[in-house]
Amino acid sequence: MELFGYVAAVLIGLILGLIGGGGSILTVPVLVYLFHIQPELGTAYSLFIVGTTSLIGVLPKWQQKEVDLRAALLFGFPSMLTVFSTRKWILPTIPDLIFSSEHLVLTKSNAMLVLFSVLMLFAAFKMLRGQTSEHEQVQNAFEWNNYPLMFQGAIVGILTGLVGVGGGFLIVPALVMFSKLSMRMAVGTSLLIIAVNSLVGFTGDVWTQGSLMDWKFLGLLTLLAVIGILVGGKLAKKMETNVLRKGFAWFVLLMGAFIFVKEISSLLN
Repeated sequence: MELFGYVAAVLIGLILGLIGGGGSILTVPVLVYLFHIQPELGTAYSLFIVGTTSLIGVLPKWQQKEVDLRAALLFGFPSMLTVFSTRKWILPTIPDLIFSSEHLVLTKSNAMLVLFSVLMLFAAFKMLRGQTSEHEQVQNAFEWNNYPLMFQGAIVGILTGLVGVGGGFLIVPALVMFSKLSMRMAVGTSLLIIAVNSLVGFTGDVWTQGSLMDWKFLGLLTLLAVIGILVGGKLAKKMETNVLRKGFAWFVLLMGAFIFVKEISSLLN
């Protein structure tokens, strides 16, 4: 199973490079189900892998002027605050056993994975609905008093902190809808926000879980994901991303449904 996990690490980066998001949704299931890592530590590993991979992946986007730094700051600052606060102070206060009765036992691990599966299903439906094609979108004037965008940033930060995903499937639509960025600019800007959010959130985990971390293992998975995103960035110029997005969306939908059913069954048993 571990061999599949290492292959999946490359796939995570590959998907990030191809469609600018979505790959991170695989990281936690890979860590939990293939490498048998506890969900809370798995979300910490996920933040580092996704953050580092996205940071490498955003560099060519920056060179191609496909990153809007102003939108990244406006969205990213509240998001950064909430993701750090969630990882550092909120998540550690959640008890390992949340609820127990004769027919139901809800643990912290179960709750995190159920929430994660719901986000996967939401992400899949968003991707299946499709995005407006590039030629239909125009770059509108930027506004600093864009409160809906800042609010979206704060919400994404909380979700990123709770379940350890980069949140690209939420960030890209928010940038397109509220900041009026073109899809190409939204993808590049999203990678920058994902990188900052994930790495800032991970610093909170180093304080609380640093002694539990296997740094060699984490470094290896991150290296494989970085290779994937570099290859994916090259392939993205030659492949039809809408087809890839739809195929990946169906994969995420099936995986999310599997995790949801599995965790709900364990709660009831």
